[in-house]
Amino acid sequence: MTAFNLNDLHLFVQAVESGSFTAAGHHLGIPKSTISKRVAELEERLGVRLIQRTSRSFALTDIGRDFFDHAQASIIEAEMAESIVRNRLGEPSGIVRLTAAVPTAQFTLADHLAELTARYPKLKVSLHVTDRFVDIVQEGFDIALRSHRFPLGDSTLVQRRIAVHPFLLVASPNYIAQYGRPERPEDIAGHRAIMPSLSEEQWRLTSDNGAETVVTPQPIMAADEPMVLLKAAAAGMGITILPTSVCNDALKNGQLVRLLPDWTAGSITTTILMPHRRGQLPSVRAVVEFLAERLAG
Repeated sequence: MTAFNLNDLHLFVQAVESGSFTAAGHHLGIPKSTISKRVAELEERLGVRLIQRTSRSFALTDIGRDFFDHAQASIIEAEMAESIVRNRLGEPSGIVRLTAAVPTAQFTLADHLAELTARYPKLKVSLHVTDRFVDIVQEGFDIALRSHRFPLGDSTLVQRRIAVHPFLLVASPNYIAQYGRPERPEDIAGHRAIMPSLSEEQWRLTSDNGAETVVTPQPIMAADEPMVLLKAAAAGMGITILPTSVCNDALKNGQLVRLLPDWTAGSITTTILMPHRRGQLPSVRAVVEFLAERLAG
């Protein structure tokens, strides 16, 4: 039997991770027919069917699943070997693929990308921004940056929590001038509020000393996008709650004022997720360490 062509293994792994020859071709920038042909040649050399494919389905055979696990490991090891050489010659290099939801990309990540590329000029960062759920293994991403109010479910992904941002009660100076400043949690009941959802009628507040209370403001508007909430509050429409990752700049420049400074309304956590093996790549590790350093605050 002739030796494996590592490129054929790479195309096979990419096809499986992408879920189809078409998606793999789009990801790699080559015709899907080329990938299909090379995978067929790989199967012919092995004498087994790795992928069961019809016009409507694409699935690994039992032996194909076992072969994929080892082929994927081989590709990762090859990438790591190349990265080790590159690291000896200089800084991390290559492409690192990230995905993040729109608010996370806007408020948590965007301000640091210039510094990341300046620190590692040989790195190329590919950022995919979407609010849909992304299966980072199937879609070929190295890192997912996720902000979440509740613990993430168990998975085979490596998780690294890097920041916790409390939700603050905020309003514009104009709103405070017109409607007054609440001095106690119970004062919130008489104030106009911009809510994440009209079905959310209350805010659960926690004080610095651990006391808890529930307040019921007067909703006048709802929006499920943080930028809209921030702009509506800055325009004087009412009080809202925003995580520090979203409202810090507006507080610093005076667009917003923090209310009830001894109280918060929960928190949101930012976590890095990555496939176990890809997290071992020096280029991926460099990006993860940078993000942990810059976003920890």
